[in-house]
Amino acid sequence: MRAKTPLIGTLLLLTACHGPVLGASLRAGAGARAAAGQVPGEAPAVMVGAGDIAYQGPGAEQTARLLDQIPGTVFLLGDNAYQAGSPEEYARFFHPTWGRHLARIRPVPGNHEYRTPGAAGYFGYFGDRAGDPRKGYYAYDVSPAWHVVVINSATTGDAASRHLGSDSEQYRWVAQDLEANQGKHVIAMWHHPRFSTGIHGDNKETDALWRLLAAKGVKLALWGHDHHYERFAPMNADGKRDDARGVRSFVVGTGGKNLYPFLKLPKATTAVRNASTFGVLKLVLHVDGYEWQFVPVEGATFTDRGQASVR
Repeated sequence: MRAKTPLIGTLLLLTACHGPVLGASLRAGAGARAAAGQVPGEAPAVMVGAGDIAYQGPGAEQTARLLDQIPGTVFLLGDNAYQAGSPEEYARFFHPTWGRHLARIRPVPGNHEYRTPGAAGYFGYFGDRAGDPRKGYYAYDVSPAWHVVVINSATTGDAASRHLGSDSEQYRWVAQDLEANQGKHVIAMWHHPRFSTGIHGDNKETDALWRLLAAKGVKLALWGHDHHYERFAPMNADGKRDDARGVRSFVVGTGGKNLYPFLKLPKATTAVRNASTFGVLKLVLHVDGYEWQFVPVEGATFTDRGQASVR
């Protein structure tokens, strides 16, 4: 694991490589957190994870070694054990790698999980931490300030679910959960990306949920499915850049299965993308903001990091 980059070096790297940075929010630092009620020196919440993870080959073990060195809640973004998420594949491919962190994992189901009827391998392996097996969606607090909504976009298998519209049970549940957690910063995660420049591309079946999340001020959205890394600038409900109120989104399909080449041009909102590096996304969640870092596997050099404030 490389040494932590000093703050000044990080700011210079971001400015040089990834465009403008919210300098004011970065300079606010400890003073703003103290004003918001966070005790000076109190450890922020940490989350780390990826999607599209475990199969034959060394990728899952390489990314699991990153988890060995990073504390916090481990999130999965679906397609966790290939090819069908069967009990045997979870035992053979996932358990010896990412499974050694099972006690701190909060999973998301992917379409490959549902190649086993009812995603029985997924729900059998993760048990209660995967939510009601009849639904596959659930929510939890990762800290007093941050709330996570796990959405199941994969109930119909390889294609995204056709049951995610505003008249669906899951949509109504998400709306109720957001209403019950007003005042918290929210991260939403599911498998099929609403926006992506990868092989699968934009998933329109999740549009109604995306619009709901954007309207309710959700801060972050995390996706898998396309096997690459892509960070988008904050976007509004229409997918247009909105630095003031938009949702910052990440595709992190880099957990170890394999990587897909880009066949589409970047979007106007694509901030950074890479299709040649396995790795994990690390989030550090403060009361008044968050930091992100793409951590590559040993020997790789691509990374992406930054910070933002939240209100």
